[in-house]
Amino acid sequence: VENMELECKKFARDIRNLDKEIRAWDAFTGLDSKVKNMLMALKAVAELQNPAIRERHWDQLMQMTGVRFAMDSDTTLADLLQLNLHNFEDEVRGIVDKAVREMNMEKVLKELKMTWSTMEFQYEPHHRTNVPLLKSDEELIEILEDNQVQLQNLMTSKYIAFFLEEVSLWQRKLSTVDSVIALWFEVQCTWSHLESIFIGSEDIRAQLPEDSKCFEGIDVDFKELAYETQKTPNVVEATNKPGLSQQLEDIQSRLSLCEKALAEYLDMKRLAFPRFYFISSADLLDILSNGTNPQLVQRHLSKLFDNLAKIKFQPDSEQNPTKVGLGMYSREEEYVSFSEPCDCSGQVEVWLNHVLDSMRATVRDEMTEAVMAYEEKPREQWLFDYPAQVALSCTQIWWTTEVGIAFARVEEGYENAMKEYHKKQVTQLNTLVTMLIGQLSKGDRQKIMTICTVDVHARDVVAKMIAQKVDNAQAFIWLSQLRHRWADEERHCFANICDAQFLYSYEYLGNTPRLVITPLTDRQCYITLTQSLHLMMSGAPAGPAGTGKTETTKDLGRALGIMVYVFNCSEQMDYK
Repeated sequence: VENMELECKKFARDIRNLDKEIRAWDAFTGLDSKVKNMLMALKAVAELQNPAIRERHWDQLMQMTGVRFAMDSDTTLADLLQLNLHNFEDEVRGIVDKAVREMNMEKVLKELKMTWSTMEFQYEPHHRTNVPLLKSDEELIEILEDNQVQLQNLMTSKYIAFFLEEVSLWQRKLSTVDSVIALWFEVQCTWSHLESIFIGSEDIRAQLPEDSKCFEGIDVDFKELAYETQKTPNVVEATNKPGLSQQLEDIQSRLSLCEKALAEYLDMKRLAFPRFYFISSADLLDILSNGTNPQLVQRHLSKLFDNLAKIKFQPDSEQNPTKVGLGMYSREEEYVSFSEPCDCSGQVEVWLNHVLDSMRATVRDEMTEAVMAYEEKPREQWLFDYPAQVALSCTQIWWTTEVGIAFARVEEGYENAMKEYHKKQVTQLNTLVTMLIGQLSKGDRQKIMTICTVDVHARDVVAKMIAQKVDNAQAFIWLSQLRHRWADEERHCFANICDAQFLYSYEYLGNTPRLVITPLTDRQCYITLTQSLHLMMSGAPAGPAGTGKTETTKDLGRALGIMVYVFNCSEQMDYK
């Protein structure tokens, strides 16, 4: 065809070079148009040599030109020239363009078939039951998403007509693969989570018998489905089995009922022991499933209490721990004996309430004793007889008492009473500093350092009142301090600041350091936050990151013996 085209072009050149007078002749016009038509026909034939042309395209061409012949190995150029292709130049170009686009589609579909004919699921055994669980395969998901986009693009093409049925079929297949995989992982995840609860935990089975029975039915169905699906490794075949999607949806809806029953059960437990609201559901389930064994619940105590890390249990005759608690350890290994033995038998929420009551009663009893014994011996000896929290709180109680006595003496006319008390404070502080230089255990050193921190602030407050010649206990500089006092009648510790009064909560805090109290801490945080609490409102300390907003709030909590919970309130956190 190329040679013929070159010859035709040569003829056309020769014709153009003929004498101008000849151009008016009919013979010239006829020959010229014949050569031009031949050139156009040869171009069309060259285009029709494209490998993308299929039999259906020849049929379209014959239909268009109205000339029919058999397209096979015996077809000659004369047969093609009979089609008068020079009259259908645009149509030929359109058919060739369509054929090329269709060939690209054919290629995409061929690759798609190849890919999914070899794509298989990966499985891993469940750690307890060895049930084959679908393994998360990122490559599979990525290919699935890419192929779905490819099919969507094919559907928008104007040349889709011939492949419409096949593309639609693949779209349906891959859409089913996508939805079944998503549903399968959802069911699998829920089943794995609930299996360890309803099958693995005897305690919860006993407390939720009906739901456990319901889950056993689901368990049988899911295992059967998992083993059955494993027999068909190919992804498309396995997921497009008739009825599979409905089976999974049925299992999922039944699992949802079990989850709902479990959530209601957990809420009931949270109401019985409200601190359960502040731990994750996974931790709560672990606590409940081991509820009758306090030894196994111990590892969660630090999440439920401020600084109660473990409980000391009374040993039996064979030195095995019983369910009677004798005392508590803090994270710093400080040990405090309970005032009375604590019964840790029965339901977990019941005995945890017993522990909470024992903890508070113990701190309160220790405080009662320490306040009474304060004047019986020098302070540096007295503070070793009591837990760090009690020694610190009683030091603060006696500071308030002694400043009150000094004010009373000033009013009686003894002008130097406050100055003398200031000297006593400095002496006490120097004694503690001397002790810190000497040999001390880690716990005692921390205890004395914490008392020093609070003592320095107490000394500075008294020095400030002397400098400002304050002679009245109603002066704002004194009322604005956080003042602890002991009420003998109620046997309770109260914290006063301005016109607000708080009952000390007796949460066991262990032997922890306290923040250095600065004017900002004192004024902005303590006064403002306590006033808002007094008015039943909330407070919102604002400022750059790392300036101590959270730590100051936690320190105020420690000063009032309250458990402080810290939440990272991100956008993902809902009200539940």
